[in-house]
Amino acid sequence: MVLITEHMILHGIKAGGASRRNYEQKLYDIFFYLIREAEKKYGIQPEEAASVYSDTILAIIKNIVAEKFEGNSSLKTYCYQIFTNKCVDLLRKRTTNRGKMENTMPYDSLAYELPDETRSIIQKLIAKDERQQILEKLNEIGDKCKELLLMFEDGYNDKEIAEHMKYNTADVVKTTRLRCLEKLKLKITTITSK
Repeated sequence: MVLITEHMILHGIKAGGASRRNYEQKLYDIFFYLIREAEKKYGIQPEEAASVYSDTILAIIKNIVAEKFEGNSSLKTYCYQIFTNKCVDLLRKRTTNRGKMENTMPYDSLAYELPDETRSIIQKLIAKDERQQILEKLNEIGDKCKELLLMFEDGYNDKEIAEHMKYNTADVVKTTRLRCLEKLKLKITTITSK
């Protein structure tokens, strides 16, 4: 078994091609433990911690490729710092938004004041509208990403998707799915911020 070093990961990501995807996955796997640390240290839910971690890895990959990571610190220290900053940003955003949200009544609370039949219809309309907006944004992130995410939503696992879409491994599908979700997340964020 070959021990993967930080230097190998940096070189592999910069190399591009299939090698890049392989080393991106190795980067993702090597610091995966940070998710649990964030759950304990910051009280962040597992899904939120995983999302912050994915954002961190994507930022690191982008910085490595753009040669913004100069190697003044270890990759581990660099990853930890970015991840920590993103966790703190999440907590700040949560406390800032909490003040704004206290002054408004959420749709769910309003819906419970309606008769059961009306509430059910309104909830279905909201869900339909949200799904329609997501489907529209899926069209904007590219056909391959759209197909991959829809297959994942339909219950296909990474291995099955890799076989169907001709990816090298399930790990490549996982990394690609994270990128596609990040693209979709950015598109959806523009909807909610308008």
